[in-house]
Amino acid sequence: MRDWEENFIMKRLVLMLFVLCMMFSTTVAAEEDYNWIEGGQPVDLGGIATVDLDPEFVFLDAENTKKMSMDYGDPVSGLEVGSIFPTDENATWAVFFDYEETGHIKDAEKEKIDAKALLKSYKEGTEEANKERQPGDRFYVTGWDIKPFYEEKTHNLTWSMLLEDENKETFLNYNTRILTREGNISVILVTDPQNREADKKLLDEKILSKFKVNDGKRYEDFDKSTDKVADYGLTGLILGGAGLAVAKKAGILAVILAFGKKFGVIAVAGIVALFGFIRKKKRNNQSNSSDDSLNQ
Repeated sequence: MRDWEENFIMKRLVLMLFVLCMMFSTTVAAEEDYNWIEGGQPVDLGGIATVDLDPEFVFLDAENTKKMSMDYGDPVSGLEVGSIFPTDENATWAVFFDYEETGHIKDAEKEKIDAKALLKSYKEGTEEANKERQPGDRFYVTGWDIKPFYEEKTHNLTWSMLLEDENKETFLNYNTRILTREGNISVILVTDPQNREADKKLLDEKILSKFKVNDGKRYEDFDKSTDKVADYGLTGLILGGAGLAVAKKAGILAVILAFGKKFGVIAVAGIVALFGFIRKKKRNNQSNSSDDSLNQ
């Protein structure tokens, strides 16, 4: 067993002795079963893109990412193509990649994104989704950390949503959607506000800078004579895409008024992004720090 993986598992074994033995024993066993890919080599994201994985990181492919999500009680979309984690056991971030073949998404809305209306939909959708989650697993959207913006040169759509759990502990999901020839790649950084700037810098410098959409799959490779075009644009992509073709005709406010919670529930799967994994890992670190202090 690799040293970092042994440490990763042992931390949770110590925690298991102090709290909720049965629950954490199940989690530890699951983590040991994941097929971790060590850094220092390229990793494939569903045949759409690659990342030259930093030596300080580890990678899970699509199937192992889905398995981890289910182990932590979070939804599986079926769009997962991989995830990246730090080997530093004290770090509390993770990056998740999805790919959806939506058709080519045109960026005509780049200067017409209604952040206020989008926030309303996310809040309503989260409240609805909480009805299906167990006490202790519920969370709430509190506002924008970064309002949605689009970079035309890179074809990247970015936003950051503030979340809090039932104990008022704050987290955020930093989202980037990379538009491709026939769809989009979702890149979600899950972290907390205190570490957002450092973790965003890490994402930009050590992950996205080594991220490459494969030849023939790039946004610029779009062929209007053969390729399908999506029925929605950037606003629909932020809201979750599926079922939002009417946004093109009715406008985002009309969509929210007419369908509100229904579309919000679709979107909320994107902002969950193994929220439970990061929350539990952060609590584990805090518990271990407290244990270390007591033992000194």
